[in-house]
Amino acid sequence: MSEHTRSVTLEWTGDLRFSGGPPDGPATVVDGDLGTGPAPMHQLLVALAGCMGADIVSILPKMQVALATCSITATGERRAEPPQRYVSLHLDVRLAGEGLDLGKARRAIDLSLEKYCSVRHSLDPAIPVTYDLELP
Repeated sequence: MSEHTRSVTLEWTGDLRFSGGPPDGPATVVDGDLGTGPAPMHQLLVALAGCMGADIVSILPKMQVALATCSITATGERRAEPPQRYVSLHLDVRLAGEGLDLGKARRAIDLSLEKYCSVRHSLDPAIPVTYDLELP
């Protein structure tokens, strides 16, 4: 398997629950009933927010920002009928840190969305992704 290949294995644990993850990696729970873990479509939002968060916290120090906090809330609007895929995604990004200003924050978010976030670029490009930014 190439260094660029990723895989996970999930095992059914009952009802709509699955548990697993990458080989020799930490396990996670996926629960279609939301009883013991996020449902698959929530996991997609977690993946997007996590990927963008990792980008942002990596980019801002290169802009001479000492980041203190980063919080991202991801919200997706789904179709009413099957397949109930996301038709739009929105991120509320809250950042704080020394040396942080609106321009640097927007630049880091835009770089993630437009260039670096592999989760975003794995989604249908027709799905609009918008964001609001909150700084202290």
